[in-house]
Amino acid sequence: MAKRRLRTGPTAVVPAKPDAATLLRIVRLADPSARQDGDDIVATDVRVCAPVEAAAELTGGVLEKAWAVRVAAEGPLPIDFFDRYLAEGLAFRLKGLAVCRGEVNDPADDAEGGPAVILPVRPEPEELAPFLEQDEEEFTFTAGEVKAGLVPQKGSPPAAAELLPFATELTAIELRGEEPEKLGALALQLSEALNGLAVDRWRFRIDAAEDLVPPAE
Repeated sequence: MAKRRLRTGPTAVVPAKPDAATLLRIVRLADPSARQDGDDIVATDVRVCAPVEAAAELTGGVLEKAWAVRVAAEGPLPIDFFDRYLAEGLAFRLKGLAVCRGEVNDPADDAEGGPAVILPVRPEPEELAPFLEQDEEEFTFTAGEVKAGLVPQKGSPPAAAELLPFATELTAIELRGEEPEKLGALALQLSEALNGLAVDRWRFRIDAAEDLVPPAE
């Protein structure tokens, strides 16, 4: 049964079985409306299946003991890769690996992407001036070694639905840099000043700069 359940869908493979309360708390960072449904969790367009013990082969032997949390689409395929991002975000927070379409990756080693601040309206440069200096290009900014870009937010991440219910077109301030905690601190400052929502690269809400740092072993 376990092997059949793991055949499709992005999967977070973690070294210890997460309890139901912990799993629901983490999923709600990505979708505040997520709810328990029996042993599973139902979120936007997806079902997060209850953890099942998995063979070491699932991660190529990287994890000797493994518990798999599969993210399955409910109906049509989830928009904006929500299922994949959910699996990767879960794996990051639970010290595990993500498996998608047969490929195994460690989200903690992913150097691509960074946090963002999702806003209901596009801010004016003067609103960003206390935090970011505008570059020659209209929609790019810097703060020391931190780079920022002002871009339309593709789709509407479930994490933003509750805080920004009346926005018709969201805007994201994408932050990039080498120091996750510095990026997180700036994201939180911007979100507070501009009434936005600070999220990580997988569009999970962050509440502290340390949320961008992989959990300690």
